[in-house]
Amino acid sequence: MKTFILASALLLIALSCGQKQYRHYPISMVDIKNVELTDDFWLPKIKTVQDSTIPYGFAKCTAEGRLENFLIAGKKKTGKVHGKMPFDDTDVYKIIEGASYSLISAPNKSLDNYLDSVISIIKIGQEPDGYLTTWFSIDPDNPPAPWVPKSGKRWTREVASHELYNSGHLFEAAAAHYTATGKRNLLEIALKNADLLVKNFGPGKLTIPPGHQIVETGLIKLYQITGNQKYLELAKFFLDLRGDSTTHKLYGQYSQDDKPVTEQTEIAGHAVRAVYMYAGMTDVGEMYSDRSYLNAVKKIWENMVERKIYITGGIGARHEGESLGSDYELPNLTAYGETCASIGDVFWNIRLFKLTGESKYFDLIERTMYNGLISGISADGKNFFYVNPLEADGKFAFNQGAKTRQPWFDCSCCPTNLIRFIPSVPGMIYALSNDILYVNLYASNKANLIINDKKVSIEQKTNYPLDGKVLLSLKLENPVRFILKLRIPGWAENKVMPGELYSYINPSIEKNSIKINGNDFKFRQHNGYAVLNRIWKDGDIIQLILPMEIKHVAANHLVAEDSNLTALEYGPLVYCLEGIDNNFSLKNILIPDDADLHVQKSSLFGGINVITGEVPSKTKDEKIKVTAVPYYAWSNRGEGEMKVWLPRK
Repeated sequence: MKTFILASALLLIALSCGQKQYRHYPISMVDIKNVELTDDFWLPKIKTVQDSTIPYGFAKCTAEGRLENFLIAGKKKTGKVHGKMPFDDTDVYKIIEGASYSLISAPNKSLDNYLDSVISIIKIGQEPDGYLTTWFSIDPDNPPAPWVPKSGKRWTREVASHELYNSGHLFEAAAAHYTATGKRNLLEIALKNADLLVKNFGPGKLTIPPGHQIVETGLIKLYQITGNQKYLELAKFFLDLRGDSTTHKLYGQYSQDDKPVTEQTEIAGHAVRAVYMYAGMTDVGEMYSDRSYLNAVKKIWENMVERKIYITGGIGARHEGESLGSDYELPNLTAYGETCASIGDVFWNIRLFKLTGESKYFDLIERTMYNGLISGISADGKNFFYVNPLEADGKFAFNQGAKTRQPWFDCSCCPTNLIRFIPSVPGMIYALSNDILYVNLYASNKANLIINDKKVSIEQKTNYPLDGKVLLSLKLENPVRFILKLRIPGWAENKVMPGELYSYINPSIEKNSIKINGNDFKFRQHNGYAVLNRIWKDGDIIQLILPMEIKHVAANHLVAEDSNLTALEYGPLVYCLEGIDNNFSLKNILIPDDADLHVQKSSLFGGINVITGEVPSKTKDEKIKVTAVPYYAWSNRGEGEMKVWLPRK
């Protein structure tokens, strides 16, 4: 009764203060803290990031002066700005974010203490009023990058200064750290900075949108933690400024600032800026119940999947401006496919799923994660792709001046983005909405949930993506009715990805199947999910079988670069041929539609499936043996040729 009275009093106070009531997504992801990963595919990758990439990243930040910049900004040391980018601060923030997610699934007192020491250094760099961008505090008239104007007050060069971008990543890191540890040391730094933004931006104040988006989603995360609606309102304000020439000189399409966000219908401009903005638009559209926002992001998404996405899930066709291209402009050798863009695209699609409950968004997430995203990090966790092409000739230095992976970059947004993303994967497996449990990704794990006020434990066992058999077992204190929705991946339904950009040449005739407690179960599908609605009992076992076979993919005829070519897939994985595995030039082979190809287990990279077989040669009247490896694993063995798309005839 006391709880009810207190809640009623708080509600009356909120109403009397004019507090608006904003919506929340109807579906929520199951938090990392409730999922224990035991998987042979993702767990080793997460452990590599925990054991190698996080300490490696912090060591790089130390060696290159990213941490020292905070001390110089705070006048504890003297010197000039270290680094070449105005957003170098964000590398530190992103590693903290990834390390925080890591602490949830793998508590580590030493890492926890180290984060506190790094946060104490960040605090030194914050100005008394909350401002925090180290290069500006150190030497505002001499920014580290030549493309940032040399003089100006705070936020007057936002088209290039990245001051608000720095704030956005600070907010994202602070939210993750607070959620993981309960500590407020980084959160207080972020809130002080956010309050400064609220004080300076808004109607009658500064009307300058971010040059590079992400502050919007960062502000929304702070709103979700604190309930301070001014953070949410500022996020919407920043979005509403875009395309409004009465408030500022427009940045142009490169920064998605050529027209109002609600009038944008195609994915365009700088790819990372774009998907970060669409994530923020989806948040704002849902929270404000704004159909104009939501209609815009859905149109943009359709444009992407129908015309501007690679088979690997990568986006961004052009090195120039790290940008999207025209419709169906999807070159292979000169593809950009920035790792950060793939990560941002996953974050956007998670929001669209939470909004709609449609599996097509997780179909795209899965394709991106298993292919064009984890391709960005090497097997040892210490070498990276900024750019993810679908072809390499051993000559073109596609990766920021290199022909293979690099240990770091002057602009190291991609390595640190991978650090923040990969440890968060366990939080993408399950989702809940009232009495519905969604299983979105297949990976061995144990999860503890509350459904209909009852404790539900679910264990998943699978070798996915090596095979398509998934076993789920339930542990319940009491029988409970709920709806279990198992995602039937698009590839298992002969759909390469949403849209008509790609299709299977040899669609499978095998059917997906489900058994409950050993008995065949005839299921209905809705929005791409098998729907299992029943009273579940302790010990119930569900078996999902997704038949896998080698599939040949063709691109839409409007994709000129892929005309008369084919790509190989097995389950969710896209495959490629590398020169190191094939004793001939990759230009000389054909992969006919009826090629005799087989999948076999390999000892490479801890045990992966490779595709082998004999195929015709273009130059000799004989067959040659070929070996294809998963695309994500390529270029772990030095420079050389690589092809995803190969001639059919």
